[in-house]
Amino acid sequence: MSRILLGVICGIVFGIISVATMIPLKFEDKKAAMTGAFANRFAVGFVIGATTLPLPMWASGLLFGLLLSLPDAIITKSWIPIMTLGAIGGILCGLAIGAFGV
Repeated sequence: MSRILLGVICGIVFGIISVATMIPLKFEDKKAAMTGAFANRFAVGFVIGATTLPLPMWASGLLFGLLLSLPDAIITKSWIPIMTLGAIGGILCGLAIGAFGV
C-alpha cells in the first residue's frame, strides 16, 4: 500500500481513538475540542506517511507525534496526556507505515 494512503488510514484511526478518549471529559466547547483533536491526530498519521526522513520510521513517528502535539499541549496545559498520546500514536503510525508502506 502507498505510504500516503497508509498515512491517511493511520491518521483516521489515530484521530478516532483520540476523540474516543475525550468522550467522558467535559469541555466548554466539546465539538471544537474533539474536532481539533481529530485534525491534529490525522495530521500526525498523514505527515508520517508523506515524509521521508533519514531516521527509522518509529523515530520519525515519535518526532512528528511530539512536534505536532506540542501546540495543543501548550494551549491546553495538558502536557502529559497530549504528549504521551502523541508519542505513542506517532510511534505506532511510524511502525505501521514502515512495515506495510511502499
